[in-house]
Amino acid sequence: MKIENNIIKYYLKNVMFITGTSYAGKSTMVSLLAEKYGLVPCGENYHSTVADEVIVPERQPNLCYFRTMKDWQEFINRTPEEYDNWILGGAREAAELEVAELIRISQNQKVIVDTNIPLDILHEIADYHQVAVMLSPQVMSVEKFFDRHDPDKIFIRQQILQANNPEITMKNYKACIARVNSKEHYDEYSNSGFFTLVRSDAEKDTKAETLGALAKHFRLNE
Repeated sequence: MKIENNIIKYYLKNVMFITGTSYAGKSTMVSLLAEKYGLVPCGENYHSTVADEVIVPERQPNLCYFRTMKDWQEFINRTPEEYDNWILGGAREAAELEVAELIRISQNQKVIVDTNIPLDILHEIADYHQVAVMLSPQVMSVEKFFDRHDPDKIFIRQQILQANNPEITMKNYKACIARVNSKEHYDEYSNSGFFTLVRSDAEKDTKAETLGALAKHFRLNE
């Protein structure tokens, strides 16, 4: 069964999408917009509960990687190319789950979502005013990756420290993060044709300004 994108687009008319690179402020804006405008927030990986129940390696190999990998040392020692392909493949597989979940959630309420749905799909399922791209420099994504003390990053750091050569493994893992946030991917977002905001200063608090720009773009004050 295949559902045409124009049908999906109709059912997603109440959804606003924020996409882009790491450390651009996407999750913060989803939270702030939801609070100020009474939107339903869908943070990163909001679809994972459903995914865990339905995905199978034969159809979603990238999303099932954690089930099929040998161990965590395999995960942190993949090449940057392998890591990048895994991220891109997972985003494309997850897009179907995201769309299904967003249709379920958004029929009678407006939703704001931090999404990894690929740009070519977003162009097919959403209008210009429904999508915003937020970007940060690559160096910010790499250098600040382990600055956030969330459980996932703490766990990854612990696994790296357990490697045979932690210094080499850390260098490789940071190269993986750099590849995911490469200039090539940055330019894809920047040249996507969607409304775009660039975060160039991590120290300056621009939340109010960014919030206002996004609210205007999403037509939340109309």
